[in-house]
Amino acid sequence: MISFELTDEQKELQTMVRKFTKKEIIPVAAEYDQKSEMPWPIIQKAFEIGLWNLNLPAKYDGLNLDHVTEAILIEELAYGCLGISGAWDGNTLALTPILIAGTEEQQDRWLPQFAKKPLLAAFCLTEPGAGSDARSMTTRAEKDGDDYIINGSKCFITHGGISNMYTVFAKIKGSKGISAFLVAGDNSGVSMGKVEDKLGDRASHIAEVIFVDVRVPAKDLLGQEGEGFKIAMQTLDRTRMSIGAAAVGVARRALEESIEYAKVRTQFGKPIGQHQAIAFMLADMATKVEAARCLVLLAASEIDAHRIDPKFGAMCKLYAGDIAMEVTVDAVQIHGGYGYMKDYPVEKLMRDAKILQIYEGTQQIQRMVIAGRLLA
Repeated sequence: MISFELTDEQKELQTMVRKFTKKEIIPVAAEYDQKSEMPWPIIQKAFEIGLWNLNLPAKYDGLNLDHVTEAILIEELAYGCLGISGAWDGNTLALTPILIAGTEEQQDRWLPQFAKKPLLAAFCLTEPGAGSDARSMTTRAEKDGDDYIINGSKCFITHGGISNMYTVFAKIKGSKGISAFLVAGDNSGVSMGKVEDKLGDRASHIAEVIFVDVRVPAKDLLGQEGEGFKIAMQTLDRTRMSIGAAAVGVARRALEESIEYAKVRTQFGKPIGQHQAIAFMLADMATKVEAARCLVLLAASEIDAHRIDPKFGAMCKLYAGDIAMEVTVDAVQIHGGYGYMKDYPVEKLMRDAKILQIYEGTQQIQRMVIAGRLLA
């Protein structure tokens, strides 16, 4: 059974990240959102205090966090800015396939570099014509002696074009199955295409990645040929929980901003929080946030217990993502006209929240995953 009491270590880490978020992220979140820039100074500061590489094993000088602790910390980071927290989630998403399917030799060769300096990694699955339907991808890998040569393009890639390592999914010529490869960021055949100009989540670098005659040694094939789809799905079964945690952070920030506003904004002779219409909205928002967090912690604890059921990751991503959207919309409503202005953070929270219903599988895909497990 899940315990809702945090350990002393978890409380200490939560406090540290909460202070980091308050000091380093919140004051500059609007600026990075406006400029649509990667938060390099924040990443560097996080690295310097040991707040990087959340899922990197201790063997490689990573934090080696369990998934419950990871969820706690991601909530705190996303509370400050979803886009900035995406730097952590982007790395976790790209490194998880190596932890799942990489040989000891592959892990020893690829993972230590991430503890030496704040490097970035990217998970390259989505294509222009293959989003929810990953099996329709057209990126190809052709065997050439002891190497594979990859050609194709990926879109909507977190850290696309600026990564030090890419986990790339492609179909080997002559095979319908998908395979996974590890590709160095400085490979001459890898380039950055279009950088996306987004509605929200703007501090997260999202771009197209183009692969032209990218030569990859056979030793950098993850797992066996044709196992890539399984590796990708096993990865998402673990990382969707983290998206749910980020959604809780966004929703909690919107709730707390609304509570404070409702205490000081006066209409009809009293604070708006004393009007039942607003008070009931706040009550519903708070209930949804708590419920979403419980579902995220359940999913995280199941992973830690090695009971990895895809439906739990899908459920918390589905529910928490929807709650983030609902709560941020309500937060803008509570703020009235001011909520629509950039002087207050709730308009940014609402713009950020929408992507939580889309990336790492749309809400419709999550329902397919859940229903598939229920009816299996």
